[in-house]
Amino acid sequence: MGIIWTILVGFVVGLIARAVMPGTQSLGIILTTLLGIGGSLAASYIGQAVGWYRAGEGAGFIGAVVGALLLLGIYGLVTRSRSGGD
Repeated sequence: MGIIWTILVGFVVGLIARAVMPGTQSLGIILTTLLGIGGSLAASYIGQAVGWYRAGEGAGFIGAVVGALLLLGIYGLVTRSRSGGD
C-alpha cells in the first residue's frame, strides 16, 4: 500500500509543480509522477544535507513541491539545450 501512496502523492506533487512553473511542459502522466517522486527524494536529500531533516525523515509536502520545481527547471534546461536553444 505504501508504494501506491507514494505514486499518488508523487503525481499530485508533479501536477502542482507543473501548474506553478511558468511556460508549457510537455510531460505525460508517467513523467509527471516521476517528477513528483524525484522532487520529494531531492528535497529529502538536500534537507538532510543542510540539517532541516533528520536521517530517515522524508521531506514534507511543500518541500516535495519545491524539489519537483527544481527538477522541472533542470528538465527544462536540458530539453531546451537539446532542441537548439530556441
